[in-house]
Amino acid sequence: MTTVQPRVSVPVQGGVGHSPHRPDGALKVAGQFAFSSDLWADDMLWGTTLRSPHPRARITGIDLTAALALPGVHAVLTAADVPGAACYGLEVADQPVLAADEVRYHGEPVAIVAADHPETARRAAARIVVDYTVLPPVTDAEAALAAGQVVRHLPIRRGDPDAVGPVVVRGEYEVGMQDQAFLGPESGLAVPAEDGGVDLFVATQWLHVDQKQVATCLGLPVDKVRITLAGVGGAFGAREDLSMQVHASMLALHTRRPVKMVYSREESFFGHVHRHPARLRYEHSATPDGRLVSVRARILLDGGAYTSTTPAVVANAATLGIGPYEVPNVVVDAYGLHTNNPPCGAMRGFGAVQACFAYESQMDKLAAALGLDPVELRIRNGMTTGSVMPTGQVVDGPAPVARLLALVRDRPAPPPATGDPRELPGGVANTTHGEGVVRGVGYAIGIKNVCFSEGYDDYATARVRLEVMGGEPAVLVHTAAAEVGQGVVTVQAQIARTELGVQRVTVATADTAVGSAGSSSASRQTYMTGGAVRAACRAVRDRLLARLPTPDLRLAGGKVVTASGTVVADLAEVIGDEPVEETVVWRHRPTHPLDPRTGQGDAHVQYAFAAHRATVDVDTELGLVRVVEIATAQDVGKAVNPQAVLGQIHGGTAQGLGLALMEEIQMVDGIVRNPSFTDYLIPTILDMPPMTVDVLELADPKAPYGLRGVGEPPTISSTPAVVAAIRAATGLALSRVPVRPEHICTPRR
Repeated sequence: MTTVQPRVSVPVQGGVGHSPHRPDGALKVAGQFAFSSDLWADDMLWGTTLRSPHPRARITGIDLTAALALPGVHAVLTAADVPGAACYGLEVADQPVLAADEVRYHGEPVAIVAADHPETARRAAARIVVDYTVLPPVTDAEAALAAGQVVRHLPIRRGDPDAVGPVVVRGEYEVGMQDQAFLGPESGLAVPAEDGGVDLFVATQWLHVDQKQVATCLGLPVDKVRITLAGVGGAFGAREDLSMQVHASMLALHTRRPVKMVYSREESFFGHVHRHPARLRYEHSATPDGRLVSVRARILLDGGAYTSTTPAVVANAATLGIGPYEVPNVVVDAYGLHTNNPPCGAMRGFGAVQACFAYESQMDKLAAALGLDPVELRIRNGMTTGSVMPTGQVVDGPAPVARLLALVRDRPAPPPATGDPRELPGGVANTTHGEGVVRGVGYAIGIKNVCFSEGYDDYATARVRLEVMGGEPAVLVHTAAAEVGQGVVTVQAQIARTELGVQRVTVATADTAVGSAGSSSASRQTYMTGGAVRAACRAVRDRLLARLPTPDLRLAGGKVVTASGTVVADLAEVIGDEPVEETVVWRHRPTHPLDPRTGQGDAHVQYAFAAHRATVDVDTELGLVRVVEIATAQDVGKAVNPQAVLGQIHGGTAQGLGLALMEEIQMVDGIVRNPSFTDYLIPTILDMPPMTVDVLELADPKAPYGLRGVGEPPTISSTPAVVAAIRAATGLALSRVPVRPEHICTPRR
């Protein structure tokens, strides 16, 4: 077994730095991938939900008689039937499983039905008679603040609160309520188990937090609620909170039959949280040569009826609220508020999106007041390694603000329109021949934290097993990391190939049979679960190599080799009939709570940066915008999977473009008016422009492989870049997103 063999110099393909094919890629393209809505079980019932038509009302009575009398109905349950805790929540358990005495937002669940056919279940739900006494809703953030309906107030204080430079610009900004708009609606299957528990197959972002909340609401021990990740059709933050998990489980336990629930598109708009709408007031001051002196800001975030992740969103908006700039004097007050609007929580960018639109708008306004180029003003004030955040935290990793801005600025400009109507806003519809079309260019850069913050015990668990299968070494990786489309399954296999030098890697289905991997959010899974898989692989390697007497060995190409690459043994022979398995719980460096009076503290693990340049053509007579091109630059630390990195940057930019131009849940007195993809518009391939992408790999020495979270930064700076370009074309202030045609068009004379 120790006979010296030739050297191994060929690396294992599909490891870190490669872009192997995704195991789910071809299936999804071919329409063969099984999503959670495709689940099926023999003897299955269908569940549905009755929801409130009012944003606020007192429930004075519920009559279930007509619903129960309908043939095929097996159960109709209300708040009185919840077997455990009446409420759940990610940070505060304040959201009822089913409304009992009062409904607090339009679409709140009131009752649930199980029947032998989905249409029967819907008809039964329509027969439930609920008596409401309608109450006046609070739907305005300012009114909520005045009424003291504050979820969290976080002040940030740094330097002299009264300092003001000689050049001052002020602005008030508004961000509408954006939906995550994933394509796969909420769905899942609950199966009652012989031990009195339940097996739940569901599309989610955080298996173990779901497990804990579901068990609490069902009145069951945690180990009697077993959750397996079903196929997820997108998430973007909206699947962090519970939707149908408790409801399907209640119906399954009540009927002792499997129960499947699938939301319609309309119901999906009511069934998950949205991005917090925001009102932001900013004052920037600077010296005449463009050095920032102070920033003052007040940020109001409408959290809707229940808490969800509002406290954390407030923290991000506050701590990142001045942008990636060095500012000696900062006064920020960020508030999360309760209203009778739909609950708001996690969405890609998580608090940083709203703040970035405001502070980048201010930087453009300040550049105009100073007579400076807007990119030069940003570069002049940009953070570098060693800069100090408004919280007092030192940015100890790469902070290439100036370099990212220079990259997008120096990209060649897109060519002018040729006159082809397809290149004009509205031209294909023959509404214009370009008479009122003008071009504009805008820039923006943003900052985002990576991983959970403020002292949260953020960790991930990985179980790795190295064994011989079919005569060759094979690796099994098991984590609870939710694959929501971002490619974490592929990344886990890449890391295992790199660390163990084995080509054959299987990633087990994510479930609660292994320790928590945390949430697929906060751009953290490659960092956290990737770090856990790496640590577990290294523990397996060390145990295996301890079987050999020769020191300083490594694994490569299915062999055990010396540092110089000389083969010492065949890996399959060393493993033999004794597989090696290790489970590792991995944590990042500690973070700390913020001082509630000053906002000071080392709250974040890592910072990520992205910059955008947008070029737009605007028809000023019709109010139509065509985004001609977007250039972006982002530091990713290490591109673990380069193709996936590009996909994240393209996808994040698309969501930012959507917020800039079209995406908004329309609310009137607390009523949602556009719960469909007919009326809630999202960018299509025809709306997306060509993109150029510069990817920097400036390693963070404290991160696994030096990597940096990728998914959120492009969403943050793309919105203000697009709006800045429209401003440049039109000369209009444009202080609200999304920008609507009526904000742009000038009446004909």
